[in-house]
Amino acid sequence: MKRLVIAIQFLTRLPTPRIVSNADDFAASIRWFPLVGALIGALVAAAAWLGLRIDVWTGALAALLAWVGVTGALHLDGLGDVADGVGAAHGDRTRLLSAMADPHVGSFGVVAIGLQLVAKLVLLHALLVTAPLWSIVPIPLVARIGPLVWARWLPALHDGLGARVAGSVRLRDPIGWAAMALGLAVAEPALLVALLLVPAWGGWLRRRIGGISGDGHGAGIELVETGLLLAVACLR
Repeated sequence: MKRLVIAIQFLTRLPTPRIVSNADDFAASIRWFPLVGALIGALVAAAAWLGLRIDVWTGALAALLAWVGVTGALHLDGLGDVADGVGAAHGDRTRLLSAMADPHVGSFGVVAIGLQLVAKLVLLHALLVTAPLWSIVPIPLVARIGPLVWARWLPALHDGLGARVAGSVRLRDPIGWAAMALGLAVAEPALLVALLLVPAWGGWLRRRIGGISGDGHGAGIELVETGLLLAVACLR
């Protein structure tokens, strides 16, 4: 339970009790990321439900605001860093990594974050028109299975989040969560698109960057969430 609380503290801005933890507890908290994703999904769906009392666009906006607010834009920051790195690299991996490590947000990062927010807003609207409200809930859950897969599959780029969590993901962790996702896919088959999205992002990271970092995890979560929103909206 302690590690679940740590995962909630890391992935969200929700209030949690104070606990004493160590580096091992933090690294192992990645095993609970999908469950925290389900909590995020429930809050986003609840915000959408409230917004729908006015109209569909308000429901989509309320959902997006809740999504960004509850996560503190954590994964958007990773997406922006990856975009800055790729945009500035010009084929130079050293330059790519340097740009990703720069704490300032460049023009590529700003554009990527802006497009991501617009995409989520539009796709949330489409989902609310074509799919039941509950279908939002499993999307953040399934997207957060990705870090379990990437942590086991890809080498860490440096001594950061990617390196700390890599040794804490047991084979049964992604397998167990994937089995749950398959069960959810019985009710929402569009979730099966994650079987393409998660390895596609991992493969791109391996080819283009050479490994995984906290930014890679965050960007991947954002992109998988958007891909799943598109799949649910289109395949209904």
